[in-house]
Amino acid sequence: MNYELNMKLISYNLNGIRSAMGKGLVDWLAGADADVVCFQELKACEEQIDVAAFKALGYEHCYWFAAQKRGYSGTAILSKTKPQQVSCGMGIPEYDNEGRLITAQYKDFTLINSYFPSGTTGEIRQAFKMQYFDDFRKFLSPLLQQQTKILVTGDFNICHKPIDINHPERHNNVSGFLPEERAWMDTFEALGFVDTFRLFCAQPANYTWWSYRAGARQKNMGWRIDYFWATENLKPNIKSANIYPNAVHSDHCPVSVEVG
Repeated sequence: MNYELNMKLISYNLNGIRSAMGKGLVDWLAGADADVVCFQELKACEEQIDVAAFKALGYEHCYWFAAQKRGYSGTAILSKTKPQQVSCGMGIPEYDNEGRLITAQYKDFTLINSYFPSGTTGEIRQAFKMQYFDDFRKFLSPLLQQQTKILVTGDFNICHKPIDINHPERHNNVSGFLPEERAWMDTFEALGFVDTFRLFCAQPANYTWWSYRAGARQKNMGWRIDYFWATENLKPNIKSANIYPNAVHSDHCPVSVEVG
């Protein structure tokens, strides 16, 4: 397939966009030179963001989906090329009120950017997390039936395999590496998705999130929970996939994929 657009896409959980911008996010993005940027965990609404700073980099088309609760969650897609269509949410108020998902349709593929819930605060949110995953799979179903080429990105809040987490033997009972969470990821993969980073790198110790505690980032005691997944029919067009651990605007780091 010949793409109208050769694209580099970046995904980044910012853990607060205003904080990240204060730590040099805009300058980093200028050097990264991506065509599309997906953010998660904005913790701000559009009125609180210096949108002009992103437009100055060429991101003329910015789509923000803030949570109703101020200072919480939220997603965004920034694009140098105007998508054919953009939609916010899954149509399920419990998730949409938290600004969890935004979709952009381009000529050659559909991009879904999601901030998947964390279950670390207790049983209620863990159940919410697992329900979100099930509903997300239902959300994907019509696109998959239409054989749409899809990129799914975001903070999944799950390490899929032991290679994706430091000392996996210590985390079997920890949200983010629970057997049922990893089993859901297996099911997701079986729908016909490929982990783009693993197409290019089979090495351990490649992480995208580190706790702020105990010098975890300096020791590289991390978790890989941020992904770009592509449908099999898009796999031949995946040119590269990378992680940028030296970008330190958040407790996460950015990930990227190039299609063409």
